[in-house]
Amino acid sequence: MEQNVQLLLPWEFSPLVLAVCLGALLLYGLGMARGADPGAWRMAGFIAGIMLFYAVTQTRYDYYSQYLFFAHRGQHLILHHVAPFLVALSAPGAVFSKALEGRWSVPQPLDGLRASALKSYRAVQNPWIAGTLFVGLIAFWLTPGVHFDAMLSRPLYWFMNWSMALDGLLFWWLVFAHGEGITPRLRLGARLLLLVLVIPPQILIGALIAFSDTALFDVYDVCGRAFPIAPLDDQQMGGLITWVPAVMMSMAGVLILLGRYLWSAPERAEG
Repeated sequence: MEQNVQLLLPWEFSPLVLAVCLGALLLYGLGMARGADPGAWRMAGFIAGIMLFYAVTQTRYDYYSQYLFFAHRGQHLILHHVAPFLVALSAPGAVFSKALEGRWSVPQPLDGLRASALKSYRAVQNPWIAGTLFVGLIAFWLTPGVHFDAMLSRPLYWFMNWSMALDGLLFWWLVFAHGEGITPRLRLGARLLLLVLVIPPQILIGALIAFSDTALFDVYDVCGRAFPIAPLDDQQMGGLITWVPAVMMSMAGVLILLGRYLWSAPERAEG
């Protein structure tokens, strides 16, 4: 029993992660208390996404992600793909707006800063930039020299994880955005093309790692692995995690977008 409890405790406690996850859940709950009704599946998707963010960074899993390459790739799969996918698909914007309704205003002196922030956000959400960042960050943090430094530096390690999580949220938010808001509204074709175009680079990155005959990430030899496993086996599994789920997530996004489009077809016909 005690061992099971230890698995749920943070390996390295982060007040920021706790504050962000707890704050998001409380804000969501406040929005629902004020009348927002996202529906059961959207609420479940949002809560699951937030809990996954927390689970891979604030439980014992974080220890394994630091001492096993394939566990690290699993962590980034959650941070960059699965959890942001669920949060974006749940479309929590309306619930958050309800929670902040009548209570949030920007002081006039900060109007210029707000306008600059919105302009920067829209620039980053350009589909070409968003797609490049999405696959570019994966490639950057998996550059052997960069990866070595990130795994040995606590500030850089956390920066790496936060950058993956935030970039994942931006990308999937752009893919699934609908209704009114500040996020650019892409046509269905553009969304589908974006999802398809990010597949080949991720396959290439994963394949290069999985089929390499040499150990590329010797930081796990320097620090030691969490349990005995051959370096190339660890690396191969990590490469496959980088490769296969990436295709599955993009295809899941394609199917959801097509399903949403077909579901709304009668409404468009009536309009």
